[in-house]
Amino acid sequence: MEENKMAKSLTLTVVANMTANYSEGLGNISSVQKVYKNGKVYSIKSRESLKNAIMVQSGMYDDLQTEVDGATQKVANEKLNASNCRALEGGYMYTKGNTYVRNSSFYLTDAVSCESFVNETRFHNNLYLAMTTAKSKNINLQNNAKDAGLMPYQYEYDKSLKVYSLTIDLEMIGKDENFCNEENYQEASKEEKAERVKSILGAVESLSLIVKGNLDNAEPLFVVGGLSDRKTHYFENVVRVENQKLVISKDLKERLAKGYYAALVEGDNFVNESDIKLELNPMSVTSFFDKLREDVDKYYEV
Repeated sequence: MEENKMAKSLTLTVVANMTANYSEGLGNISSVQKVYKNGKVYSIKSRESLKNAIMVQSGMYDDLQTEVDGATQKVANEKLNASNCRALEGGYMYTKGNTYVRNSSFYLTDAVSCESFVNETRFHNNLYLAMTTAKSKNINLQNNAKDAGLMPYQYEYDKSLKVYSLTIDLEMIGKDENFCNEENYQEASKEEKAERVKSILGAVESLSLIVKGNLDNAEPLFVVGGLSDRKTHYFENVVRVENQKLVISKDLKERLAKGYYAALVEGDNFVNESDIKLELNPMSVTSFFDKLREDVDKYYEV
């Protein structure tokens, strides 16, 4: 790969064990979001859901300001824009008065399951709450289930290995072309740019999700990537998992050899863990993200 000064993006492809998110429900029945490809159905964690989780957990949304103009939207103007507001790095469309649109500085794919979907339905109810209500109303729960608010419900459940990619446009961080001609406009400092990128990396490294009230550890089990001179999901098409095995293809090894890194969480999350260690020589996930943070600091010269 070219020297850091020639890099234009930071790209990652991640394999993580995560829960799918949910689509529209029908009555008391919730179904996971799915995608149809190659003649099969796969569960997914949508790119929108992933992006929101990363923005929240990275602290990038800590300075978010919103207002309603037909719909709730992020506030963006000559005084508050991507140069001085981290929340706007994720992109915005602001329509109050003049319409301003800025694309996101980083892009995600859906996290798609590595195996086709097999329905596991879970059945629940709010029996204890209904019992408490029946007792307070002095009614019989069996005879007055509706008055006590007893409600059974069910939902599809999926937690499986999923693959997603993230690419950060390093040249776009901390800039807002909508307001660059304003008199009081100042581009974010190089220190601030580096911190924004590292905040996103930190969220990916320890990503956790709350789905149906349950805490879901979505940290990377395998990850590959680094600084790139191409603004694309460079490893999207070469990271595959089949039957709990990471596919160690010639293309994956050739791309990895161009100055990128790979990392693995040891613990037999892949049945061919020994082959991964032998052929890809991965570092630990902690070392991987530490190295990326060092590369980001060097890129922004901080």
